Amino acid sequence: MANPAELHYTKEHEWVKVEGDVATIGITKYAADALGEIVYVDLPKVGSSTTHMKICGEIESTKSVGELYAPMDGEVVEANDSLSGSPETINDDPFGEGWLVKIRFTQLPDLLSSSEYDAFIGE
Repeated sequence: MANPAELHYTKEHEWVKVEGDVATIGITKYAADALGEIVYVDLPKVGSSTTHMKICGEIESTKSVGELYAPMDGEVVEANDSLSGSPETINDDPFGEGWLVKIRFTQLPDLLSSSEYDAFIGE
């Protein structure tokens, strides 16, 4: 699965879709594959604040526990609650139904383009 060109990426293997002042965040297919079968997610609560590059959640798989980093300062305006009952959705559809949170931000940090992220992961 190619990394969608319309998204932005972080070096922590997260994707960011910007719509106005709200960013939808998820993990990339690369990260989902590296984690293996995802069995649990702990997402930040709606209304909570996020700080750029600080841990805001956790993703557990049969192989390991990964941390979710906030790609920007902001406020969580929505969390994908359906993942609590079906965390494997992240493996099945990381760029779609497997999104994690939506953050309202005031300033967008520097993020990687699809081609920059591809180069970063060596694809």
